[in-house]
Amino acid sequence: MNGSSGELFQRGIELLEKGDCLSALSAFEKSLATNGYTAACQSYISFLKATERGQLNAAISELEDLAGKAPDEPAVYLNLGKLYLKAGRKSQAIETFRKGLGCGKMPEAIRVLEQLGTRKPPVFRFLSRDHFLNKYSGKLLKKLGLR
Repeated sequence: MNGSSGELFQRGIELLEKGDCLSALSAFEKSLATNGYTAACQSYISFLKATERGQLNAAISELEDLAGKAPDEPAVYLNLGKLYLKAGRKSQAIETFRKGLGCGKMPEAIRVLEQLGTRKPPVFRFLSRDHFLNKYSGKLLKKLGLR
């Protein structure tokens, strides 16, 4: 794979979108070697290590550290949010995607947030969401068209 670091980075994103994760990982690693360190490139490498090599917790830790070092890089938040989802940490994922959207455009994060949907607040906020009064009151209000 020849080309500049920017071309290698774009190629990595294209390969990732096509589902060719191993080739994408290779492209990102070559981009990092060619251009030197960038937070966006490192975030994709960490994400792919988690998905391809099963290093989920290590990758989450890396990306959390990276978010502290590069708080204005949307790709870091995108990849961290996707890993939170893989780990079953949905509320953290949503919060992370939203934080990333504050840094810049991320169509993929918007798409994921739309798929996840948002929940309305519980009818009785002083009770837990799982409390039977909240469950059945919400269902009743929805049937009546008031919610």
